[in-house]
Amino acid sequence: MPSGGPVITRRHLIAGAVGVGALAAIGGGVYVTAHQNDSDDIDVLEVPESAVSSSNDLGDSSPAEEHMRLAGNFELPYGTLVFSSSDRLACCIVPSETANPLCTVGLLWLGSGNLSTVLSTAQGQEEGFQIYDARATDSGLVWIEEDILEGTWRVYTAPLSSDGALGSPALADEGGGDWETPSIAAAGSRAFWQVMPKVGTDSSSESSLVKSTTFGSSDVQTVWTSKGRLATAPYACADAVVITPRTDTSSTHYQLTRIDASSCNATDTLVLPTRMSPLEAGFGDTGFMFSFDAIYNYGGGIANLGTYCPAQDARGADYSAAPWFRFARTPSAAPAWCGGYLMVKSTTSVCGVDLATREWFTLGMENGSDDYGDYLATTGSVGAVVTYANIDHTPLGGEHIHCCRVRVWKPV
Repeated sequence: MPSGGPVITRRHLIAGAVGVGALAAIGGGVYVTAHQNDSDDIDVLEVPESAVSSSNDLGDSSPAEEHMRLAGNFELPYGTLVFSSSDRLACCIVPSETANPLCTVGLLWLGSGNLSTVLSTAQGQEEGFQIYDARATDSGLVWIEEDILEGTWRVYTAPLSSDGALGSPALADEGGGDWETPSIAAAGSRAFWQVMPKVGTDSSSESSLVKSTTFGSSDVQTVWTSKGRLATAPYACADAVVITPRTDTSSTHYQLTRIDASSCNATDTLVLPTRMSPLEAGFGDTGFMFSFDAIYNYGGGIANLGTYCPAQDARGADYSAAPWFRFARTPSAAPAWCGGYLMVKSTTSVCGVDLATREWFTLGMENGSDDYGDYLATTGSVGAVVTYANIDHTPLGGEHIHCCRVRVWKPV
């Protein structure tokens, strides 16, 4: 199997959050000891412990109905994966009932709950390719096709009409061999993907690339070159993506970078301390967000396991001068924002936090859901947040439930 993983799995998701369940038992994470080496002339995030508040200090939760209302409750085929950075639609990877194709791609319309199939087979199906991954915006679709036996992949994009009809697909990139299957994101009218060399191959010392094109175009540009592997997959917002390249320095630093989806220029950056590698990185109402599944013995207030974001708006400003908030649970999904609430995946449910009032709430978990519970499908800052749970359960005295339950929440 290629390094990207099976076709219908998701990073940190299946089997109770892959990569998280195997963490060491020190606060739920790995303890990392290192010496800082910030001799390079760069501004690195420095936050004292006194400037970081924690979810452990918030007190009791308040009723979810005081903050969010359930605006949609839909059933999709069991095993469906859901991704959304839009108030109108979510991109769904739906497992097939046959071995060929393994899965299809659908658009779930968040207002009506209608699921429309936009890709029923891979463009290269006759050559042995299967649909591997997909993302969408209101403007278009980007997807990966992979020939698992040959270890080769292709990146396709296509525009979407206002009613969700898929336009003509265009081949944007292809590769294999020493190059990993890309991770992808969709923002605005553009597709983005990361191309990285496989570890231990002849190409392992090559630079990693972030590429982009408008939906339906074969005119591809490289928007970022990283002299080393990027730490995270790209994170989609409505009008931007967040990437985590290595800085061009002698010491190892990861730089959270917001790339505008219109200009493909960097509009905000944040450099983490030496050798701190985020599990996820994003951007929301107060600026950059990131999570650690490790514990560091340096870094001041930015050293523990959990999800971090500025407690006040720090976008384009001095992040080191801002107060910070840490959601103190082992991360398994990237965070989002909805209606002024920071939305974070907790152990089995999705929580919302009002950083101004220090109130928090939990969106109720579906009975009988898989071990990971409800999953946060949304990224970016949105007006409606999407959660989902795959349920294989027979309630006492009831009928068997075998579906993917998708719920849409809106602020009251």
